[in-house]
Amino acid sequence: MNEKLKNLIKTEDKKNPYTDEQLAEILDLRRDAITVLRGELNIPDSRERRKPYLTQEIKKILSENGNISNRQLTKIIQDRGFDVSRFLVSQTRDEIERDAVETAPKENGRAQHSDDAKQKINRNFQNMSKCPEELTAFRSIVGFDGSLKPQIQQAKAAILYPPRGLHTLILGATGVGKSNLAEAMYDYAIEVGVLPDKAPFVIFNCADYAENPQLLLSQLFGHAKGSYTGAAEAKEGLVEKADGGILFLDEVHRLPPEGQELLYYLMDKGKFRRMGETEAERTANVLIIAATTEDIESALLLTFRRRIPMTIELPPLSGRPLDERYSILRNFFNEEANRIGVKVKVTQEALRALLLYDCPGNIGQLRSDVQVACARSFLTYVGGQKDYIEVDLTDLPAHVRRGLLKIENRKPEAENFLKGDLLAIPGQMDIKVGPKENLYALPREIYQYIEERFQELEKQGLKQDVINRVIGGELEIKFQQLIRQVETSHQTLAKQDLVGIVGQNVVEMAEKVTRIAERRLGKTDDQLFYCLAIHLSATLERIELGKPIVNPRLDRIKSEYKLEYSIAGEMVRHIEALSGYKLPPDEIGFIAMYLRTITKPVDIKKGRVGVVVLSHGRVAQGMADVANRLLGVNHAVGIEMSLDEKPESALQRTIEAVKKVDEGKGVLLLVDMGSLITFDEIITKKTGIPTKTVGRVDTVMVLEAVRRAILPDSQLDEIVEIIDKDKIGLGRFIPSDMATKYKRAIITLCITGEGTAVKIKRLIERILPGIEDKVEIIPVGIVGDEDISKKIERLKSEYDVAAIVGSINPQDDFIPFIPVEEIVNGNAVGKLKNIIGNVLPQESPINDPIVKLPLASAIHEELIEIEPDYKTKNEALDGLAKLLIKGGYAKEGFLLDVYKREIMGPTLIEGKYAIPHGNPENVIKPAIAIAILKEPVEWLEGNAVDLVFMLAINEESKDIILNLYKLFQNPKFAPSLLVSHSSREIKNIILELLF
Repeated sequence: MNEKLKNLIKTEDKKNPYTDEQLAEILDLRRDAITVLRGELNIPDSRERRKPYLTQEIKKILSENGNISNRQLTKIIQDRGFDVSRFLVSQTRDEIERDAVETAPKENGRAQHSDDAKQKINRNFQNMSKCPEELTAFRSIVGFDGSLKPQIQQAKAAILYPPRGLHTLILGATGVGKSNLAEAMYDYAIEVGVLPDKAPFVIFNCADYAENPQLLLSQLFGHAKGSYTGAAEAKEGLVEKADGGILFLDEVHRLPPEGQELLYYLMDKGKFRRMGETEAERTANVLIIAATTEDIESALLLTFRRRIPMTIELPPLSGRPLDERYSILRNFFNEEANRIGVKVKVTQEALRALLLYDCPGNIGQLRSDVQVACARSFLTYVGGQKDYIEVDLTDLPAHVRRGLLKIENRKPEAENFLKGDLLAIPGQMDIKVGPKENLYALPREIYQYIEERFQELEKQGLKQDVINRVIGGELEIKFQQLIRQVETSHQTLAKQDLVGIVGQNVVEMAEKVTRIAERRLGKTDDQLFYCLAIHLSATLERIELGKPIVNPRLDRIKSEYKLEYSIAGEMVRHIEALSGYKLPPDEIGFIAMYLRTITKPVDIKKGRVGVVVLSHGRVAQGMADVANRLLGVNHAVGIEMSLDEKPESALQRTIEAVKKVDEGKGVLLLVDMGSLITFDEIITKKTGIPTKTVGRVDTVMVLEAVRRAILPDSQLDEIVEIIDKDKIGLGRFIPSDMATKYKRAIITLCITGEGTAVKIKRLIERILPGIEDKVEIIPVGIVGDEDISKKIERLKSEYDVAAIVGSINPQDDFIPFIPVEEIVNGNAVGKLKNIIGNVLPQESPINDPIVKLPLASAIHEELIEIEPDYKTKNEALDGLAKLLIKGGYAKEGFLLDVYKREIMGPTLIEGKYAIPHGNPENVIKPAIAIAILKEPVEWLEGNAVDLVFMLAINEESKDIILNLYKLFQNPKFAPSLLVSHSSREIKNIILELLF
């Protein structure tokens, strides 16, 4: 199956690669199986496979016409054979242009945006496309084509940018690999010809001289004779040594402000002076790569930061995929094997701990811990008889061993890499006992296992019959494990792989004796062939070496596995004839065990989807009983809610039932109506068990659901989709007898008082005409003497509360909450319909400008800062612009526009709101960045502000401005913002006051 998948990928249309759904249909597999198989083969998804071709095509078009519209660009791309949407094209274009603009060189602290700069950017695209893929500079970095791919692309762009590359700042915690990336960038510059072969690469750690700033600057820039005490001779600095190459400054935050200023001048003008020189200026063509672990906003001068156009942030080890951590570990052990000159074997338990423990020192600490473990195990090696070093759990540092406590959190993922011990051999790369070899590891070790286990139990004083019984039972388990392992993994093997491991003769022998077994037992799975082939190889090898073959379970096999032993005897006679070796009866016993395991496998319980039936009145249990009796199972569980029972009481009983029936694959809730249909989301949140609901249940539906749920390969989502697509989420109505007891209600809840809650009520009535006939909408304000929780409890005693809509979540586990912004943007329409019943008109005036409120779409929590440490107007401008640019709302040139606009005249309104803004052409999508300042800053001489709204708006944002101006005129607006404590609270206040 692997080869089929690889061939399909190899021959697919690169412009329109196969999706997982298409591959599943072609190969007649489930979609999730394709996804897993693709992951094992390290094949990206269809979008990632198409991306380089689409990106390359768009770059070509942009290099010819950088001003082309997205509509025209999409048409050209589609004409060239790509089946893509305009959204994907525009998204890809944004990424390309954002990367190019971010790498644009700066003059006087401002990015170039002239036609000349655009031409350079286009040439940069062309240069990158011409770089051969076989370049190796970054391949030594684990994750270069994985989690670090964006950072590697940035690094390449920084080196390639004409004419001499871009100065770069590498950010990241201690030990994440900043130095390695800097060195790889240097190697890449050599490979692509940006730097000559012998160009210097000078490394300087600013922390080494941080306590002596004078000496630090002397090391960096050199000094004149007599410039300070002890400067007996003139000396050149590292800047001069790095002329024509790269200067890497580690821990650059330890550079004093005057040093940052000198570097700023060097990067800006290419000139510097040695310490003590006052007249002569020196020149140096140096590309600066700096690294820091600190927050650059507080650790580096703004003038210095502005001269470094490229910033690359490396993630911590905890943020990297586990497969990359495994590769890093593998490399470290290979390095140690090379350094010591001895093979290093790392046990599975040691690997598990190294994969899972918290490693705050990141890759650097991981390397140190590996070295400590190798050093400890080397002591054992010196005094032992093995020809290799074995790193076991006991050799690891204590803090690493404690990592085993994390197994439950990440066990499924970690176990993907723990299919065998890790073996590192001097002079070789990866010698992991991988899927292919690991699959065959157990049979080769069966005899050795028996010998070692026998000696171990004998030392404990056990008698031989007891030892045989113990080892025999363990062998049964090991055989079952082997068969299951082969069953799940043999698809990845080809016969030629087997030939390479055991030889052609053994493969042919295994094929012939497998046919004997099939003649007597019927068709067997391929795993019998795979197991027999490698087992026979180990058996014949052992006979050649004169080693005994002992099966401690032989007597029991003869008496209990009579048929299998008889067939195994016939197979062994053929093996003897084909091989020329005489096999003992013990070997017949081993083959009989394989046959027994294949024909009567251990009963491994496979999880099933649970089924719980819920109803008002005495209905659910009856439907569940009927389905169980007809299908001969006891699978479905019924829960009946009396007409005067509170929903929370029924919910608690349902939670207990879900916990009991869950077998690891989730639980299907089949409900009749009312509040029961909202239980799934609450249950999943409280228990972590996946649950899905289907409404309007009847006996036929329960019967079909149970029939499908008891199948071993069933999946919760598949059952929900199959049994009744149209009924999911429906049936939310209340019968007349329930309505007389508990009338349905929706609570509207607001921070600023009941008046705003009333406005939200009217808005709901407007977007869902007729809702007031179905439910009562009750406005509630948070301000007041009564605790809000008590208010809600009181209302729950009088009403069947279907939902709470508001600006703050009261955290009631039994009532769904809908944020007010979903009312504003129309997303709540569907939710409310589902909650109260799909009996309202399908169309609602959600496009009404009063309802839509354009400003709501421009307010985002990540763009709101509360009490940032801005002490000047310029710091506020820089900080807010960075938020907009980083969030993808504005281009890099936006900040320059803002400064230009401020020079024309301060952007101040109502005397207390600052509204800096840039030109529309540098706006990607409308948004507003907001700062509630800790202390007022002077915006205009004699006029300070503490509320700043940076507007990234375009020509179509007129309504956003009108909405915002309306807020500025509201006397409650400023006081409400100034006492807010969170960005969410500020967003809610804005939305509330807009009504």
